[in-house]
Amino acid sequence: MAKVSIYTDGAAKGNPGNGGYGAVLLAGQYKKELSEGFVNTTNNRMELLAVIVALEVLKNPGTDVTVYSDSKYVVDSLEKKWVFNWVRTNFKGKKNVDLWKRFLLIYPKHHVKFVWVKGHAGNLYNERCDELAVAAAESGHLIVDEGYVK
Repeated sequence: MAKVSIYTDGAAKGNPGNGGYGAVLLAGQYKKELSEGFVNTTNNRMELLAVIVALEVLKNPGTDVTVYSDSKYVVDSLEKKWVFNWVRTNFKGKKNVDLWKRFLLIYPKHHVKFVWVKGHAGNLYNERCDELAVAAAESGHLIVDEGYVK
């Protein structure tokens, strides 16, 4: 069974404002970095999108995945099973519904565990994700975050 570690981070200047996500995927000797920048988005959207995009690039269903994130929003929503209650209430009153629905399409394809890591605390891959997210947010190549609703 394949095992993958995924580190993720998101950033938004102004919240809402320009934002980006960064992800580092590690599998054995292999390492892949992902990032993208958006106009008019939020930090929480970028934190969640980092996880989604990283899971979407995995090619083999049934992969054992550990996601390391400094986002309590993402980690608690999954580890405390909040998102599954939100599904039962059709996400009433919740934000980022488009992204949570996208997440729920990819999540069951793998065996995913979430681990919270303290941000900006010297974790090599978390720091790298932050660099990728900030660089993406500050790049001149920003995409409109179509799902963001004020």
